[in-house]
Amino acid sequence: MSAIPSDPAYAAAAESGKRWGVGSDGQRKADLGNGMFRNPIVAGDHPDPTILKDGDDYYMTFSSFYSYPALVIWHSTDLVNWAPIGPALHDNLGVIWAVDLVKHDGRYFIYIPADPMGKGWSIFVIWADDIRGPWSKPIDLGIMGQIDPGHIVGEDGRRYLFTNGVKRIRLRADGLATDGVLEAAYAPWHYPDDWVTENFAPEGPKLLRRNGWFYLVTAVGGTAGPATGHMVIAARSRSVNGPWEHCPHNPLVRTTSTDEPWWSRGHATLVEGPGGDWWMVYHGYENGFRTLGRQTLLAPIEWTADGWFRAKGGDLSHPMPKPLKGQGGPSAPALTDDFSRDRMGVQWSFHEPAAGEAGRVRYEPNGLLIRATGASPGDSSPLTCIVGDRSYEAEVSLDLIGDAEAGLLLFYNHKAYVGMGFTADTLKLFEYSDELRWARKPHKTRTLRLRLRNDEHVVTQSYSTDEGRNWTRHDTRMEVSGFHHNVFGSFLSLRIGIYAAGKGEVRLRDFRYSAALA
Repeated sequence: MSAIPSDPAYAAAAESGKRWGVGSDGQRKADLGNGMFRNPIVAGDHPDPTILKDGDDYYMTFSSFYSYPALVIWHSTDLVNWAPIGPALHDNLGVIWAVDLVKHDGRYFIYIPADPMGKGWSIFVIWADDIRGPWSKPIDLGIMGQIDPGHIVGEDGRRYLFTNGVKRIRLRADGLATDGVLEAAYAPWHYPDDWVTENFAPEGPKLLRRNGWFYLVTAVGGTAGPATGHMVIAARSRSVNGPWEHCPHNPLVRTTSTDEPWWSRGHATLVEGPGGDWWMVYHGYENGFRTLGRQTLLAPIEWTADGWFRAKGGDLSHPMPKPLKGQGGPSAPALTDDFSRDRMGVQWSFHEPAAGEAGRVRYEPNGLLIRATGASPGDSSPLTCIVGDRSYEAEVSLDLIGDAEAGLLLFYNHKAYVGMGFTADTLKLFEYSDELRWARKPHKTRTLRLRLRNDEHVVTQSYSTDEGRNWTRHDTRMEVSGFHHNVFGSFLSLRIGIYAAGKGEVRLRDFRYSAALA
């Protein structure tokens, strides 16, 4: 991996001392406002970024796993400031891993690895004539047992998908069906055996054609596990059919020490910036904050005289100059929500919903109504919201209608959550996915305002019976630094969650979010 650049602009950035800009609700923002930026460019759980340059616009989406609506598309004009447009997928395909967003002959495509029935992976495709939708229903391409598609048009003018392994299959001209058989395409470069990694796991192939070369950028080493595992490698060929030669600079990116600010860095795509400079977009875990999931990172590259490229970002511990000639635009919007407009998919999504659960939601003038289901947070498919800050506070008013129960959580999955809930006569406390029955408090109310504060993994919770004018702190605090993939699996993050269980409905009102910058 290359060292931190000696260019004076980088030295000045490193000495600036500025950590992050301040965005909506106090959220940390990559753009420092002085021509510099600091990673992450999209904070919080936004792994496996796939990026598309479309004229002067850039679009990106990420693995959405069990959240629906799914595959939120984000937009930028400078590669640093990103704002969500909306979800591309409303049909529940089960768990979704790394996708590929492409444009071909004026039409947009997203190739999606999914496991709808929990019985095995296949690759699906959706398409749209406008990036903002509407998007088609998913089509199963029948590429069984494969994940991480990467699309490319060969020198023969035909379309191909590369997959984990690394394998390849030809597509029909319209991109909506296969036109060949799955075959081995490339035997990836292998790191020395004494390096500490999770496993070899060649995945996430992303392809680019430039100056007569096809470049194949691949992740190896495993996306989680040891901080030093994940890495970025490359190969090139004059033909999409190979043979492929390994990049002499492999690995191009790798975390080499747990002292670095970003761990498990990998799954990269190359993209040309607005001013003709080149960049690499990939993901990584933040040192000490695996709970936030894998976040999206941006680093410069340089093309060398021999037609290869090098990564110039170092360990990303310093601010860097923004891409040349980029026109700044909106960044992540406020999470504070009065529920006066539909933000499903853009901000809110159900975790692992059953079929038809989109119908649980109904917007009304005085709030968002959710039909209750299940008996607890563990089986109620809570409404969740991704957060990207190390410390924050969130609060919401909840009204019980009928024989419903509701609560505010920090939610990883059904095996890992903490928070408070209530029925019409009882306040409940959930600690590490179990209700602490001895901590129940009797009351008589159908409306509570709940608040939680996550201060670098230490969680404090409070409740109010008068819409937040007066608060009572719950006398139990919790520590949640272990709520991440290396403990609970599933590659997720610790999100804000609101559950509605029992029978009846729950009305959500006046959600407020406030971040505390580190």
